[in-house]
Amino acid sequence: MIENILPGLYKIELPLPKNPLKSINCYLIKGKERNLIIDTGMNREECKAVLFPALKEMAVDLQRTDLFITHLHADHFGLTGDLATDSSICYFNRVETAIVKGAAHWGEFLHVFVENGFPESVLRESMAKHPGVLYSPRRMVEITPVDDGQVIEVGDYKLKCIETPGHSPGHMCLYDANKKLLFSGDHILFDITPNISYWPEMKDALRSYLASLDKVSGLEVTSVLPAHRSPWHNHLERIEELKKHHRHRLDEVITALQEGDMTAYEVAPYITWKIECSDWEQFPIAQKFFAVGETIAHLHYLENDGVVARYMEEGQVYFALA
Repeated sequence: MIENILPGLYKIELPLPKNPLKSINCYLIKGKERNLIIDTGMNREECKAVLFPALKEMAVDLQRTDLFITHLHADHFGLTGDLATDSSICYFNRVETAIVKGAAHWGEFLHVFVENGFPESVLRESMAKHPGVLYSPRRMVEITPVDDGQVIEVGDYKLKCIETPGHSPGHMCLYDANKKLLFSGDHILFDITPNISYWPEMKDALRSYLASLDKVSGLEVTSVLPAHRSPWHNHLERIEELKKHHRHRLDEVITALQEGDMTAYEVAPYITWKIECSDWEQFPIAQKFFAVGETIAHLHYLENDGVVARYMEEGQVYFALA
C-alpha cells in the first residue's frame, strides 16, 4: 500500500509475517535528480512482493535512488543488497558500520547471555531463529558513513542526521527543520514501545536511550514518521509516556529482586511483556532473546545508579539489591 504523506514523500507499508512488529514503514522521497529510500524491510519474499511493485508503480529508477538506513536491524537493513545499484549511496551511521562489517558480534551476545542465565541450548535455538540471522542482506553493499549533524538533501527535503543511540548503538533519525518533520526510525514509536536491549557497544543502553529522547525533545516537530505502526504529531507527549514506561519496568525489576538474588534470565518473567502468552515457558523462543536483553539493560541501569549490585558465582552473573 502506497500513501502520499507530503509532496514528494510516500510511505510504503511492508508486511512482517509472524512477527510482533506486524509491518515496517518504508519511506520514499522522490526528487528531480535523486530519490531516497529510508529503511528497506527484511530480506524476505513477503517484503519484496510489496516493495518492488510499489517502486515500479511510482516509476522509481533505482539507478537514481539512494538509501538511508536508520539502524542495523534486519527489518531496516535487510533489502539493501537488493535495492542498491552501482550508482546508489547507502547512508548508514558510523558506529554500526563497524558492527555489520565485523564477525564477532553474535559470539559476544552468546557469551553474555549465557553468563546472565540464558540456557545455552535454548539460546542457540533462539539465535538461529533471530531475524538478524534469517533475513539479513543477501550481500553487503558499500556503505557511506554519516555523522551526527550531517545534512542529506533530496528534492525539497533537507534532512539532518540526529544520532539517537539506545535502541541500537548508532541509531539515527532524520529531521527536516523547515517541514518540522522527524523520521524517527525505532527511536520513537507510538503504538508499541521500542526494545531497549543489551549491546556490547553500549555500557548503559537504557541511559543512552533516555538521553536520546531528551535530545530530540528540543526539536520543533509537527509530524513524526516512525518505522512501525502509525505516524503521529505529539512527540513530547510520547517521550513522557516512554520515560514512564521504563520507570515502571525498573520498578518491576526491583520488585523481582526483593524475592532474592537472580540472574537476568530469572528476572525476565517478572516483567510485564506485551506478548500473548500464559507464562514465561510459553514465550516464543525468539522473543525470549529480546526480553532477556531488555532485562539486562534495565539491570545495568539500576547497577550504575547503585540500586543493585552484581556478582559472579559459578560462571553466572547474579544481581542483588544493594
